Amino acid sequence: MKFEKIKNKGQAKLFESRYLEMLTKTHPLVIWGMYLPLIGYSLYYSHSALGFSVGRIALVFFGAMFFWSFFEYIMHRWIFHMVTESPRMTRFIYVLHGNHHEYPRDKQRLFMPPVPSLILASLIFGGIYIFLRETTFMFFPGFLLGYLMYGSMHYAIHAWNPPFRFLKPLWRNHHLHHYKSDDKGFGVSSAFWDRVFGTFFDLEKEKEDKDKVKTLMFDK
Repeated sequence: MKFEKIKNKGQAKLFESRYLEMLTKTHPLVIWGMYLPLIGYSLYYSHSALGFSVGRIALVFFGAMFFWSFFEYIMHRWIFHMVTESPRMTRFIYVLHGNHHEYPRDKQRLFMPPVPSLILASLIFGGIYIFLRETTFMFFPGFLLGYLMYGSMHYAIHAWNPPFRFLKPLWRNHHLHHYKSDDKGFGVSSAFWDRVFGTFFDLEKEKEDKDKVKTLMFDK
């Protein structure tokens, strides 16, 4: 993820084919529209067809949202930032995440696009079902909502200034990950797991470069 220059304008060209290029881009509303009906139906199915109580569904659902934050950290730290000498793997990591570090304000690549997202979601659902069986139908919706909230937070950080003062630490944490050190600050929606694993930025000790902050501010 080390680039000579981080480009705050433009976007990477990942494939020669314009059709493949189209499949690498999306808008948050497309992903929300794709998964919200699935979340709603899965919760309804858990109660009406599988007979789980509302209390149990809620407990598993919110537990899955918390589990997402752990999954988010693991994926970002050890998969998205994998260090490899293999040219093929280097290329894969660049397509998966590296292009985002070179072009952090490319709004069309802040959510995983529909086709790979659906493939990965199907694989994750299948993997969870092996262990949780019918409980998967109330666990997976919480996991998906955790992803949607993470993706929306990620989009907001790269597209807007923080709308509220209490959110500024999340913005600073992720900007430090991009513009200072990509060896820390792997949590996007929360810094909880960064604190657990010792990869958090101590924001009280991090000096704020006011000139650099001005260059990162978005037009109102």
